[in-house]
Amino acid sequence: MKAYKPKNRLTAKAYVDGVLSGDRVILSRAITVVESNLESDKVLAKTIIQEILPHSGNSIRIGITGVPGVGKSTFIEAFGKYLIKLGHKVAILSIDPSSQRSKGSILGDKTRMEQLSGMEEAYIRPSASGETLGGVANKTGESMLLCEAAGYDVILIETVGVGQSETAVHGMTDFFLLLMLAGAGDELQGIKKGIMEMADMVVINKADADNVQKSERARVQYQNALHLFPLAESGWSPVVTKASSVENTGIERVWEEIMKYKELVTTNGYFENNRNHQKIKWLYNNINDELKRLFYNSKDVESKLSLLKEDIISSKVSPVEAAQQIIETFKKSFKP
Repeated sequence: MKAYKPKNRLTAKAYVDGVLSGDRVILSRAITVVESNLESDKVLAKTIIQEILPHSGNSIRIGITGVPGVGKSTFIEAFGKYLIKLGHKVAILSIDPSSQRSKGSILGDKTRMEQLSGMEEAYIRPSASGETLGGVANKTGESMLLCEAAGYDVILIETVGVGQSETAVHGMTDFFLLLMLAGAGDELQGIKKGIMEMADMVVINKADADNVQKSERARVQYQNALHLFPLAESGWSPVVTKASSVENTGIERVWEEIMKYKELVTTNGYFENNRNHQKIKWLYNNINDELKRLFYNSKDVESKLSLLKEDIISSKVSPVEAAQQIIETFKKSFKP
């Protein structure tokens, strides 16, 4: 039977040519193909990614995280507008939380970044997080490569700010920025050591109006806390600074520190080593995803699962034993 191909899909060459020419419409359609779960689209996506690969990698990849309400979207809009003024092309890959019931998401970042979304030099792509680890869309890595091939030299990846999304985004970016708020109680009480250890910079956001003094106290507290952590493998000492997206202050300092970081890690070799490590990690992630797909698409596994579910519910067999039986069934399905 001929594989199903959506009518609006282009050829691989048309997608590649469109992306390389900087066509934002084609870029969006190429990302849609990459995110698709259709088998025909998976084949097409692999071809597109392989063809654009030599044209990718020429950007600084920045992960941005923070708890809901910290002002990530407002900060990103101010930051993106500043970068565009400097002559950069900016792509924002924003991961929206998906409903575990409906599997839908709001995907509202273009409405929250109204001015930035209207600029020719900016590209905003919200993606639903789905069921992937920590709320990070499964194909964010491929989307990032496509944006780079389209000429975007600054990639901002915004996390949902919950769960383990920070770890996943940290594993695919060059610089990790943590946004925090002052005046929300004990500034240090809510620190998660793991997140703080990943941060290359902490920005006390909304440092304006009556919040200026509180923000400065928070900055000092966070800076002192960071001194307790061992020096990062990159050799960089994390910086704590303040910013206000409303008053447009502190944004320039953020970029200056990112450039200092890039100069340091490029010189000492960490930048290239980190990128290479991320590529290998990406390899294993794709292997794991493919194995999971093969496992649950196996008819033998599906049949065995159906039989054992009732036995587990009635306590005739333990979940551990049932899992082992199902895995053995999967292994036998590949034996000649």
